[in-house]
This record gives sequence, C-alpha cells and structure tokens, in this order.
Amino acid sequence: MRLINRLLNTLGIDGAILYTSSARIIQAGGGIVTLLLIAKFLTSEEQGYYYTFGSILSMQIFFELGFNGILTQYVAHENANIKSYIKSDNDDERRFQSRLSSLLHIYIKWYSFLSVLALIVLLISGFYFFNNFDNTDKIQWQFPWVVLTINAVITFFFLPLLSIIEGLGFVKEIAKYKLVYQFINMFLLWVFLSVGAKLYSASFAGICSFLVLIILVWKKFRTTLIQIWNLLDEEKISYKLEIFPYQWKMALSGISGFFIFQLFNPVVFANEGAIVAGQMGMSLTLLNAIQNLSMSWINTKVFCFSELIALRRYFELDRIFNKVLKQSVFISGFLLALVFTTIFIFRESNIYIKNINIADRFLDYKPMFFLALSLFLNQFVFSWATYLRCHKREPYMWLSIITAVLCLLSTFLLGNIFGVLGITFGYFIITVGTFVSAFIIYYNKKKDWH
Repeated sequence: MRLINRLLNTLGIDGAILYTSSARIIQAGGGIVTLLLIAKFLTSEEQGYYYTFGSILSMQIFFELGFNGILTQYVAHENANIKSYIKSDNDDERRFQSRLSSLLHIYIKWYSFLSVLALIVLLISGFYFFNNFDNTDKIQWQFPWVVLTINAVITFFFLPLLSIIEGLGFVKEIAKYKLVYQFINMFLLWVFLSVGAKLYSASFAGICSFLVLIILVWKKFRTTLIQIWNLLDEEKISYKLEIFPYQWKMALSGISGFFIFQLFNPVVFANEGAIVAGQMGMSLTLLNAIQNLSMSWINTKVFCFSELIALRRYFELDRIFNKVLKQSVFISGFLLALVFTTIFIFRESNIYIKNINIADRFLDYKPMFFLALSLFLNQFVFSWATYLRCHKREPYMWLSIITAVLCLLSTFLLGNIFGVLGITFGYFIITVGTFVSAFIIYYNKKKDWH
C-alpha cells in the first residue's frame, strides 16, 4: 500500500486526476471493446459514417466561441475572494459575490440562444455534406444524424455548468461524476451496438448517460447554484468590457482548432471514401484518448493555476506547473509508444480477434507515426496554452490562426495529391513549426506577466 501511495505521489495523481484519468482509462481501454463491437456490428462504410458524424458535430465550436473554456478561469478568479455563498455584509466580498452570480446569468442567457442556433445549423450542415459526398445508397444515416445532433446540442448546453462548478473548486467531485458518466456511456454504447442499433448507438447511449450526469450534478450542487444565482446585485461582470476582449481571441483559437484537428475525416471521406475515413477516425480516436488522458494532469489544475494567479503567488504557480507538465508528458510519450508498438505487433503477426483483424481498422504505419509524433508535440503546446490562458489572456490567437490556415491548405492540397500520407506528413511539419513558436511565446509572456 505504501509503495502504491509513493508511486501515485511520484506521478502526481491526486483525487481529481485519479477520477479524470480513470475516466480516460475507461475510455481508452473500453475503446478496444468498442472497436471490436464496431468491427463486428458495423460495416466498414458505417464505421466511416460513425466517425465522420463526430467530426461534423465538432462544428459546435463555432457557437461555443471559447466561452466554456474560460468560465472555469473567470469563476475561480472571483471565487478566490469569497468565503461563502450567503450574501455578505462586507462590501468588497458582496461585490465579488455579485460578479460571480453574473457569470451564471450570462451563461444561461447566451447558451439558451446558441443551443437553438447550433441545432439548426448542424442539422443542415450534416444533410448538405452527406447528400453531396455519400457514394453509397446502402447507409440510412438521416435519422441517426438527427438524433445524434439533438444529443450533442443538449450536451453543449449543460457542459458550461460543469465548468462553473469546477471553477468553484469542486474539481474532484465533477471528475468523479464524469467518471460515472463515462462508464455508463461506454457500457450503453456496447449494449446498443450489440442489439443492432447501428448508427443510433452513440446517440442513445449519450442521451441516457448524460441524463444520469445532470441528475447527479443537480442533486449535489442545486443548493449552491441557487444561492449563487440569488447573489446578483448591482456589481456585474461586463460581458462587453471584460469577457469579450478575451473571448474573441479564444474563439478564434478554438475555431482554428476545428480546422487543425477536425478537418481530416471529412476530407478523407470525400476523397477516399467511408472505409479510409473510418481508419482515420479510429486512429484519431485512440490517439486523442491518450492525449486527453495525459492532459488530465494539466486540466485538473486550471482552478489551482487561476487561483494562484489571482493571489499573485507566481513562484508556487510555476513550481506546480513544471511538475505536472513533466508528469503529463511522460504519460503521453509512454502510452503513444505502447499503442504504436501494439498495433505493429498485431499487424505483423496477423493477429485476429473473433475473426477481426484489428490492425486493419487503423491507418498504416507511416501516417499513424506522423499523427502520434504530432500529438506528442502538441502535449507541450496545449499545456503552455492552458498555463497562459489562466491569466485571462490569449497570446496564441495569431499562432492558432496561422496554423489553421496552413493545415487547411495542407490537408486539401497534399490530401488530394498524396492521400492520407500527405495529410499526416503535412500536419507533422506544421506541428513542428507550431511547437517552436509556442515555446517562444510561452517563455516571453511568462517573463512579461510576472
């Protein structure tokens, strides 16, 4: 037991990271089972639709506009000066209480409108894309797309609420509930795939599991949220003067991220068909699961980073950040190497599981290698970006835009000429340039701001 505790301490695994990483492990480990079930119950063409659905739904970043990502930071900054959620007699504390309450009001106002708009645009975009690039008449994708879009928009509306609660300091609690959600979602996905729900499987599983998540969160934090809602006074955070000057930069960075990370699948689907798109989707899903897991070390510390910045405790901030960065990079490198090696062994040994060649559902070695190396470098970039954004600033906006434009050109040009290998190699070269530029920005801004 003592040895286990020492190992957890060395890796920096606290309660929040434990729950978050467990959810990612379930996602990654359960993804193997999901892969088998997708291979068994979906055709290669249906697999292509399955993953391309997800890429198109990522367009919701155009409506979220970076707001969800900054909520935790803004809430943490205001919450650092609040002792309780009962209206204070102290004028200064009451001012911070009112500003905190205004964030909750802003969220409800904006996302009520944006959710309706997102539903309409996503539905139309999906129908337009598949009607134009659907090369088969065998796949009934229309109704599954409608149901999945509705599920995505419901999730889109409620996720900022979780960010607000995390900003209040309940990072471990939210991570625990997300773990429950992840487990239920994965299990139900297996059930629905097994009973023949086909392309409906993800949406049915998502709706049921997210309802459980919302019920758990509301039961636990209902009183706290109502108290904060009623704290609204004259002092309010000005969306126009305080949030928007930061948000529009985050929005551009987020939109750029769509063109960097979510364009591969639709382009491959349009140029090389659903089967190759399915291989790209499966590969990206596995690699992104590793990145999400390793980023848990950084993301669970956003509240901590933001609070230390608000209190101007910069030495402690850098000490914690440097420690968790080393831990997250180690986890990322180790798991990426393990996955690549495993796929290599399966492919070279021609291993079948239940008459399914698992390796054939992934990209070939070279494109897979370029993707893995790119994601490893991005581990540093994303970590530096999180650190700097906790200062309520966005120094990576222009870098994100330039990277997005280059990825857009590279994906279309090299993809049309060299296919998947061209897309992944072009992305790797761009990522190397982004990595160097991101470090320079991180180094200089840290000196300027502290």
